[in-house]
Amino acid sequence: MQSLAAIADPTRRRIVELLAERERSAGQLVEAFDLSAPAISQHLNVLREAGLVVTRAEGQSRIQSLNPAGFDELERWLEKTRAVWSRRLDALERELLADDARQQASAKSAKPKKKSK
Repeated sequence: MQSLAAIADPTRRRIVELLAERERSAGQLVEAFDLSAPAISQHLNVLREAGLVVTRAEGQSRIQSLNPAGFDELERWLEKTRAVWSRRLDALERELLADDARQQASAKSAKPKKKSK
């Protein structure tokens, strides 16, 4: 999953967060970090290769923006993972409730019975 690997890096996640606010030039992104322009360029290349960012030329500037379609892979993975965990947590809840019921039944049967007069 290339998109998940791309955002595993904290710098690339921050770039995505900044671009979620608004599109920016590569120079504006460089100003937001304590990194060199070539380093930011490498991060942008990874994000572009993953399909998360697109670049367009505007005069001498290269404008970076998010590619919403690039997040579809991440969304599908998250939905699948949530569904798996939801089923597992539901099964755990059922087991815990059944265990509680067994313990309550066991405690009731262990109580001494009152003698009748």
